[in-house]
Amino acid sequence: MGVEICVEGLTKSFGHQVIWQDVSLTLPAGEVSVMLGPSGTGKSVFLKTLVGLLKPERGSVKVAGQDITRLREHDLYEVRKLFGVLFQDGALFGSMNLYDNIAFPLREHTRKSESEIKRIVLEKMDMVGLIGAEGKLPGEISGGMRKRAGLARALVLDPEIILFDEPDSGLDPVRVAYLNQLIVDLNAQIDATFLIVTHDIASARQVPDNIGLLFRRELVMFGPREKLLASDEPVVRQFLNGRMQGPIGMAEEKDAAQVEQELAQIDEGGAADAPTPRLLPGPGIARPPRWEAIARREAELHGTGVTRA
Repeated sequence: MGVEICVEGLTKSFGHQVIWQDVSLTLPAGEVSVMLGPSGTGKSVFLKTLVGLLKPERGSVKVAGQDITRLREHDLYEVRKLFGVLFQDGALFGSMNLYDNIAFPLREHTRKSESEIKRIVLEKMDMVGLIGAEGKLPGEISGGMRKRAGLARALVLDPEIILFDEPDSGLDPVRVAYLNQLIVDLNAQIDATFLIVTHDIASARQVPDNIGLLFRRELVMFGPREKLLASDEPVVRQFLNGRMQGPIGMAEEKDAAQVEQELAQIDEGGAADAPTPRLLPGPGIARPPRWEAIARREAELHGTGVTRA
């Protein structure tokens, strides 16, 4: 079961540059959350702060009841064992084959026997669809396979929280769809708390329970997916619809009068977008109670209850 992460009044700066300030949100245990935002809004910095790699100027990050911003290095090391992280490029060792890459955390942080390590590595490789590729080097496989190998490595210590740093970067739309389905399937199987940083709007509409949006050094919104998708907040509507009219500009700053004029020209019709169907675990994946409830709700909303990538 995943654990809850409670963030209160978090502020991060580099020198005089404020990255974001007074960020408060709760990532519910076992749920999938997505953090959106234009380039340069500090989404990756937020992930690194959650796992204790960066120290904030103010605020708290409580993981399993412990404020990681105040922990000593030894205690922080213990809390980090709750986390698995999928970095943008997979962060694989180029000289190691996939098996050894995925086995690395087990050899480094546990005293398990090689036979036990083999069982765990093959189990995780099977979960991400990489059985048969154990001997391949990272340079010999596709970007999508490297992401899956990085995900298998993030899973080997059975983390209760998994952070995904732009998992869709460098992937074509088809591979993104497969990766999204894999994320949903994994959440149903291991019930960990997921946080995904992404630019991909289709993923944000289909995959998470909760969505947040960072803009202009602030968390504009964070809440249930349905609430954010139906929001009339200008920056949220602009980002989710991928249009030029609105507060987000090339340099992220627009004159207020210009924004007002642009928004006045948009005919929203006064109606919210039709809700996007939620991605559900694929065939053969057992649905725990939380996912059964989601499937029933989707069936009521869309008349199906089966939504596949």
